[in-house]
Amino acid sequence: MPEATNYAHLSPRLSVGDAEPDRNLALELVRVTEAAAIAASPWVGFGDKNAADGAAVDAMRSLLSTVSFNGIVVIGEGEKDEAPMLYNGERVGDGTGPEVDVAVDPIDGTRLTALGINNALSVLAVAERGTMFDPSAVFYMEKLVTGPDAAELVDLRLPVKQNLHLIAKAQNKRISQITVCILDRERHQPLVEEIRAAGARTKFLMDGDVAAAIAATREGTGVDALMGIGGTPEGIVTACAIKSLGGVIQGRLWPKDDEEKQRAIDAGHDLTRVLSTNDLVTSDNCYFAATGITDGDLLRGVRYREERIVTQSIVMRSKSGTIRTVEGEHQARKWEAYTR
Repeated sequence: MPEATNYAHLSPRLSVGDAEPDRNLALELVRVTEAAAIAASPWVGFGDKNAADGAAVDAMRSLLSTVSFNGIVVIGEGEKDEAPMLYNGERVGDGTGPEVDVAVDPIDGTRLTALGINNALSVLAVAERGTMFDPSAVFYMEKLVTGPDAAELVDLRLPVKQNLHLIAKAQNKRISQITVCILDRERHQPLVEEIRAAGARTKFLMDGDVAAAIAATREGTGVDALMGIGGTPEGIVTACAIKSLGGVIQGRLWPKDDEEKQRAIDAGHDLTRVLSTNDLVTSDNCYFAATGITDGDLLRGVRYREERIVTQSIVMRSKSGTIRTVEGEHQARKWEAYTR
């Protein structure tokens, strides 16, 4: 008979110490994004993005206070004088357990939510304290995101056409079968022309590039890459997810004016440097959770069924590489406080 395998002990690589975020944290985080998505959902298509965001922020902050960690918001709703809740530097969690950096986006795509357009998410990422890149100096970065097949081949410094050919070759596709997501902005017109000249297809995003970036690393989404200039904070959140997914995000800081450029130089940033996934998040023990608010490439939006609210979420842990899709059913009466 074959020898019995001993499963009593996890690989040392998967074990965690008392000061590190524990694997159970993943499901705690998805409860937080579920709450924010449910709170935002009554405002979908109602045309009031501030009301939607306020409801989501309130719900996310309330649930975060129950999570067993000692967190500091590194990427939040803004500076303290601009954001009364979930501001940069705010302490969150119940104050016990591991010390962590926290990136929150109660709604990635407030305008999408207000207009009832696809790809609005509630997003949360957590990593060990001091391991997330500080995005405060420059708000925008030039990005390139693709999946595991081409992760070791692409380079943001290469011409767009060359990167697209590398992605097509790695995926065993014709370049005409490659789809690139890009934010619909005037600044991207030259990039769009390059993508089309190379023979690839484009898919425009109104807002919110986190969902599209993650879709670019997942099979079966119909998205092969994300390119263009978007928010630096969203790039860091995406990097937390890619740590589990195995694709790549590359970014280069993109100051919008001379003042921001000088601020970046004063902060010691090399504006020619291409930042990799590991530069944006150095920890190998980080977590990402997202819940769909509206339907999208990555997740289904919030649904209502009689006395139930149904959510779909994704939650990831980089240390184990585990990716879970979570279907949640919630009693509607428990959420009456967030009824519009």
